[in-house]
Amino acid sequence: MKKFLAGLVVVGLGFAGTSLTASAASSKSDLDARLAAATRVITEVMATPDKAIPDQITEKATCIAVVPSMKKAAFVVGGQYGQGVVTCRTGHGWSAPVFFRIAGGSFGFQIGGQATDLVIVAVNQKGFQDMLKNKVKLGGDAAAAAGPVGRNAQAGTDWKLNAELLTYSRSKGLFAGIDLTGDDVSQNTDDTTTFYNGNNSSFESILKGNVAVPESAKPFVRTVAKYFHSTQD
Repeated sequence: MKKFLAGLVVVGLGFAGTSLTASAASSKSDLDARLAAATRVITEVMATPDKAIPDQITEKATCIAVVPSMKKAAFVVGGQYGQGVVTCRTGHGWSAPVFFRIAGGSFGFQIGGQATDLVIVAVNQKGFQDMLKNKVKLGGDAAAAAGPVGRNAQAGTDWKLNAELLTYSRSKGLFAGIDLTGDDVSQNTDDTTTFYNGNNSSFESILKGNVAVPESAKPFVRTVAKYFHSTQD
């Protein structure tokens, strides 16, 4: 089994296409800020029960990936680009986070000049395995679908049968499922190594809970645990 991959909230602007190129390395403070922004996204999304991710999905979630909207995020020539963070459920809670990139030309992350947040939820063991890969194409390597909204509403059955990853976007206060078919998600090894002060633990090892959650990541992990809990937790 290879290392991580992860399924998201995003920023984008730019050009058509799907090329993914390296960006300038992030500092530890940049990564702490990204985690804080991802924490706010989850908190704000889940604060309105009738417009949040349904309980049937939060209880089954195996990994949560968030790409928060950041005005200074890099843009890739030939495509749209965002950076995010992911944590996965383990036998003893949610894992320490790792960092990832998402790129593609099909999604409308920029609406009326306003960047969009993206959330990706893995909902089964296959989705979890996809999260551990080095790179995955949504809708190709991993079955992805726009996720249903409404925490207390009956979620449709299609996602139970077909989807491994459920995708959501938030723009101008509106939270809804989004089709990200064709977009690429890949490991951001540089940012993850920086965040762990040079520790070269694999994405797989971190996401399986073999690395302690750093202090600055605890608010994000605790927030995910608060809203994405199962009856077995």
